[in-house]
Amino acid sequence: MKIGITDVTLREGSLRRSSALSFRERIEIAKALDRLGADVIETAAIEDVKTDSLALRTIGALLKHSVLSCDAGATKESVEMTAKATESLPRRRLLVSLPVSAVQMEYLRHKKPEGMIETIGELVGLSRSLCDDVEFAALDATRAEPAFLVRAVKTAVDAGAGTVTLCDTAGIMLPDGWKELISSLIASGAAGGARVCAECSDALGMATANSFACVSAGASEVKTSVGSVNTAPLASVARVMAAKGQELSLSCSLDMTSVHRGIANIVRFTDPHRSKEDNPFDTTAGKDDRAGVLLDGLSELEDVKKAVVDLGYDLSDDDIMNVWDAFRRVADKKKVGTKELDAIVASAAMQVPATYTLESYIINSGKPIDATALVVLGKNGRTERAVSVGDGPIDAAFLALEQLTGRHYELDEFEIRAVTEGAEAMGDALVKLRSNGRLYAGRGISTDIIGASIRAYLNALNKIVYEEENA
Repeated sequence: MKIGITDVTLREGSLRRSSALSFRERIEIAKALDRLGADVIETAAIEDVKTDSLALRTIGALLKHSVLSCDAGATKESVEMTAKATESLPRRRLLVSLPVSAVQMEYLRHKKPEGMIETIGELVGLSRSLCDDVEFAALDATRAEPAFLVRAVKTAVDAGAGTVTLCDTAGIMLPDGWKELISSLIASGAAGGARVCAECSDALGMATANSFACVSAGASEVKTSVGSVNTAPLASVARVMAAKGQELSLSCSLDMTSVHRGIANIVRFTDPHRSKEDNPFDTTAGKDDRAGVLLDGLSELEDVKKAVVDLGYDLSDDDIMNVWDAFRRVADKKKVGTKELDAIVASAAMQVPATYTLESYIINSGKPIDATALVVLGKNGRTERAVSVGDGPIDAAFLALEQLTGRHYELDEFEIRAVTEGAEAMGDALVKLRSNGRLYAGRGISTDIIGASIRAYLNALNKIVYEEENA
């Protein structure tokens, strides 16, 4: 029997408030899980429409094996938004997660049992009309009334759910209890032909044993993660499969030869005490995740110069003074952290005539085509264009820029974030390129986050070109 592995590391990492995963970290974790052979990679619900949607499309385009499961939220609007954000992905799943215990239905969703049954049917049905692969997750299923749980699962399956997941949200179950719960659900016929999945909490250190108890009772899918106590550890599940899989007549798609190395790479990103300096693709607006740079209106010129050097910049005296002038205008109103200082350097230092100007661009990204970018640049009164294919829209655009300019530089840092709110939010992109050991920063702002990224890249590139030509 083959067991499906759904990994929720991305979901859990996005829910952490103190050390939420950055854009780059999400991409690297997804790529690692895909290489390991995870059948499904689950993400959290969309919060920032522009950046989260871009992250989903970028991750989805990179996956070679795994299905990307996206939490569709708990409203019709959120389901439609998630479906639209992921419609171009070749392998996707919409996840509807709703509570089924009396306490959570009442206090979290303010619904009575009948109202929750109606909501389950509506949201799962809507999801199924927008996506072929739909999962219903019964939150707090281990504390639900058995008859109501059966009814909720049957409602979801009848509405189109191909997978139903029972969750031990309270973290109270032991293997015997899980085995009885899964067995009774399957015996009731409520799951029909849908896959039954178990999400076992590791609050008692029993998640791996609980997961295999569920499998022995008929579950065909289990949820795992790296670095979270809310579900079974991926490493532990892999060890059991390697040691006992043949004896138990079980198999899975995990690449056992690379599990240890792959999980070690993921741990670098999921450790809540990790240093953010190695993870620059941060999309969280207003947060300064790198310690050591915090300036205010009382800071002196030497403080700012030292902070700029600590960030890796090598600026002339004139540029330092330009940064200092810009810094004072900002510091009069607020404290200045790493991100603010990066933005000040990008906008105030080494302002040079533009060798390359952006004329236009067209991005195509969807199913079944790969992401492609057509970029048109102006240079010395002429226009030049290039088309490139990448692992996502921004990757394709950057590759097209390299093709046009005939130059490749190390991308030292790339950051995107929303600077205003609402459907027409402005996107702010920061790009740092490294040439001959020196760092060049560029900044771009646009209502189109891809356009902002291209402009930021060109801004940094123009600084390099100007310096090379005038050396």
